[in-house]
Amino acid sequence: MRENHELRAVARSQLHGSWLAAVGIVLVYSVIISASGFLIIGPLVLGGPLTLGLIGYFLKKVRGEQVKLENLFDGFSLFVSSFLLYLLEFIFVSLWSLLFLVPGIVKCFSYSMAFFILHDNPDIGASEAITRSKKMMYGHKGKLFGLCLSFIGWGILCCFTFGIGFLWLCPYISLSIANFYEDLKQNQPADVSNTAE
Repeated sequence: MRENHELRAVARSQLHGSWLAAVGIVLVYSVIISASGFLIIGPLVLGGPLTLGLIGYFLKKVRGEQVKLENLFDGFSLFVSSFLLYLLEFIFVSLWSLLFLVPGIVKCFSYSMAFFILHDNPDIGASEAITRSKKMMYGHKGKLFGLCLSFIGWGILCCFTFGIGFLWLCPYISLSIANFYEDLKQNQPADVSNTAE
């Protein structure tokens, strides 16, 4: 697998010339999720399909495929699976966090590849996506934690931009994690990494 600094570098190169498009899709995602908050359960209902669509957008970027804003809504074709996955992750992480903060964080990283896996394997269910994510992340949670931690400086700077900077930081982080997934997938047994492609 590539080192974290290499994952960040390739993410920057993939964003070259398309920063505004990436910022735009993150902005639309954020606006929809925020606006749906007025419905109380809106973010819970829409979070799954929109997250799947957002992840699909960045995976296409990583794979050199054509991307467009409409890709954000691709997840609605798997509404039930993506909704259940979002709900299960929320419940499981919340329950683990009730024990202590650290177990909750560990589980976040264990489940972190579930939406990527569901995107590549649309015929599997939410529970199977979580199971495969846990297998895929076994022994790799520390590396992903390190990758996420490497953005902390940028995150602090974004706080001084009244949050606007996060619109640029989110695509950078998302593409880096998508590249991490692609590397990780290449080193998995067939029952974990097989895709419907």
